[in-house]
Amino acid sequence: MNVLSSQEQGISVGQVDSRMLDASTAGAFRDAVKPLLTQDARVVLDLSKVEFIDSSGLGALVSCLRQAHAIGGDIKLFGLGKSARALFELVRMHRVFEVFNDEKEAISSYRS
Repeated sequence: MNVLSSQEQGISVGQVDSRMLDASTAGAFRDAVKPLLTQDARVVLDLSKVEFIDSSGLGALVSCLRQAHAIGGDIKLFGLGKSARALFELVRMHRVFEVFNDEKEAISSYRS
């Protein structure tokens, strides 16, 4: 599991480079995101390549969000496909995470 990262206007952009975020990849996902979670980190994660998320994947996302909040940071998501977005709405994760359509919207949300 790779999370390719870059900086955009002082915000860490992580692109999740995996088709699945499930029990087999959740631990590797948490490890890959950890370097982005520094003090007051502002992170946006691109999930456009992720086609499948299960409960373990959701748990890994929430775990990373809690770590970010604990150090004064935040994680926002963008690029969710239809099935991932439907899952987020079904289990009400869209109330836990701010979800945006694209990178520009997600980055702009930190400005307001």
